[in-house]
Amino acid sequence: MKLTRPARRASLVVHVTATAGWLGLTLGLLALGITATATGSAVTVEASVRTMKLFADWLLLPSAFLTLLSGLLLSLGTPWGLARHRWVWTKFWLTLATTTATVFALRPGVNSAVAAVAAGGALPDAGDVLFGPVVSLSAYVFMTVISILKPWGPTRRGRRFRAASSGRTKIPTPVS
Repeated sequence: MKLTRPARRASLVVHVTATAGWLGLTLGLLALGITATATGSAVTVEASVRTMKLFADWLLLPSAFLTLLSGLLLSLGTPWGLARHRWVWTKFWLTLATTTATVFALRPGVNSAVAAVAAGGALPDAGDVLFGPVVSLSAYVFMTVISILKPWGPTRRGRRFRAASSGRTKIPTPVS
């Protein structure tokens, strides 16, 4: 199934907007995490981690899922394909991994920081509020770079598809 030109353009706009939002939210989380770990004010720490919780609970997951779904739609509905080019395949798996990490690592880390600070304690571990945003930001920048540069060429499946669609058949080379 191939997307029509208007559908492809709309999907691309949704995908780029969702990924830009996800990147921006992650930068915001990193700024809040740095603020929470670098300040000496208990009020500022609490405000920072509570805002991080708000971002993680209400904004980050919808952006992540919209990015994943719009990327799948684009890959399956355009000639790029999901498994025809290594850069698309890599982006898919990194998006899936970062979405999973958001659910099972980042959100629980932020929630534990909020619980500790709300109970009147200090920030238990700076890693709870810094590690997730740093890893996520690194992954998003890498995915942006490979989206622009499109390195590595086609996958084995992509080479077979290209050969079949051009009418050529690959003749096996004899083994010596």
